[in-house]
Amino acid sequence: MRGPPRTDDNAMRTVLVIDDNHAVGTALELVFGLREIETLIAHSPAEGLAVLAREEVDLVVQDMNFSADTTSGQEGVALFRAIREQHPDLPIVLLTAWTHLETAVELVKAGAADYLAKPWDDHKLLATVENLLELSEATREIARVRDERRKRRKALDAKYDLRGLVFASTATERVVELACQISRADIPVLITGPNGAGKERIAEIIQANSAVKNGPFITVNCGALPSELIEAELFGAEPGAYTGAPNRAREGRFELADGGTLFLDEIGNLPLAGQAKLLRVLESGQFERLGSSKTRTTKARVISATNADIATMIREQRFREDLYYRLNVIELRMPSLAERRDDIIPLAEHFLGGVAKFDEGARAALVAHTWPGSVRELKNAIQRAALLCKDGLITAEDLGLAAAVRNGNGRAAPAAEPDREMIETALSNARGVISQAAAELGLSRQALYRRMDKLGISAG
Repeated sequence: MRGPPRTDDNAMRTVLVIDDNHAVGTALELVFGLREIETLIAHSPAEGLAVLAREEVDLVVQDMNFSADTTSGQEGVALFRAIREQHPDLPIVLLTAWTHLETAVELVKAGAADYLAKPWDDHKLLATVENLLELSEATREIARVRDERRKRRKALDAKYDLRGLVFASTATERVVELACQISRADIPVLITGPNGAGKERIAEIIQANSAVKNGPFITVNCGALPSELIEAELFGAEPGAYTGAPNRAREGRFELADGGTLFLDEIGNLPLAGQAKLLRVLESGQFERLGSSKTRTTKARVISATNADIATMIREQRFREDLYYRLNVIELRMPSLAERRDDIIPLAEHFLGGVAKFDEGARAALVAHTWPGSVRELKNAIQRAALLCKDGLITAEDLGLAAAVRNGNGRAAPAAEPDREMIETALSNARGVISQAAAELGLSRQALYRRMDKLGISAG
C-alpha cells in the first residue's frame, strides 16, 4: 500500500531515490531541486521499501546494485519486483551501468517506466522524470474519476434495474440516471440520438423501473412499415378495412400495450394522418380501429424515439408541432458512440463474450474509430473480427476499420500501427525518452519496446 494520501492539491511532487552511493542521492537531489521536485533518499532496498510504506511518493529512481562486490543487477531486479508487488502503479526509473543494460531492458518490458545509464545526462534525466510525473498525476486523476464512476454505477445498480446495460462513460451514465429518475412518472418520453446508439435499451430501462414494469413492453418500428400499414399496426383494423386486410379483426399495438409501455421507434416516419390519431390517444387514451366506429381506450405509456431532425420536419410541415410537444414532455438524448468513447472497450468485450482477446493495436483502433454506425456498427465489427482472428487474438487488421493517418504534427493517430520511421521520429522528438515517445505514439512503454526490438531500433 502507498503511504497516506495527500490532501493538499498543491503538494510538491516527490521522487524517492534508492541508491547506496551517497553522492548519487546528493546529485539527484540538487538536479530535482531545480524543478521544485522534493527528493527522498534511501541507501538500501529495505530502507526504500520502508519509505514507500510511510510516505506518498510519485516516482522511484532506483539503482541496480547495492553491494560493493555485486555487479549482476539481481539486487535491483529483486527491489523492482518488491516495489511492483506492493505499488503496482508507481513509476520506476532504473539507474544502470552499461554492463547490465540487458537486465534493465527486461525490467522495462516487465513494467519499469524507463532506464538511464550511469553517468546520466541531466537534461535527459529531467525530461524523463518530468514526463513520468505528469503521466503519474494524470493516471491518479483518471483512477480517481474511474473510482467515483464505479461508485456511482454501483449505487445505480443497487437502486434501479438497468437491464444489464454495459457502459462506462459519464455521458451514458447521465442518460441512464435521468431515465431512471423519470421512470415512475406517467408522462411521454422522447429519446433522440443516432441510429444504433441504444435508444431502445434506454426505453427498456424506463419500463423496467416504472409503475407498469410488470405490464407488456410493445415495440413498433415506424420506419420499417409501409405508411399505409402503420395506422393498422398501431390502432388495429377490422376485417376488410384496407386492401389485403385479413378476414379477422386485428388488435393494434396500443391494445396490446394496455397496462404497459408502447415504444414507438423512428416516430419521425409516422404519416400525418397517423400523427393526428396518435395525438388523440396521448391526450385522451381513446382511438378507433381502422374500419370501426367503436371507440376503445388504452392506458399504455408511450415512449418514442427518433434520429430525425424533428424541428426541420415541423418547419416543412411533415410533423405536427402539437404532437412533438406532447411527445417531448421529457427528452433524453442518447449520445453517439463517438461521444462516449469510454463505452467502446467495455461494449466490445461484452460483444466478444470471452471467445477471444484484443491486442493493443486492436484496442487503439477501436477507440480511435469514429463509429458512424454507433453501437450497432461496433457489434458487427466485433462479430466479424471474432470469426477472422487467429489463435483467439484480435488485431487491428481483423477489425477491418479505416487505417489511421498522421496528424498535422506528423504524429501517428492512436489507431496506427507505427512503422520504423514513425518510431524513430517519435524517439527523436522525445530526445530518446522512451516514455515520452510511447505517449506520442499512443502506446505503452512496454509495447514500444517490443516494437523497437522487432525492428532492431536502438533507444540511444
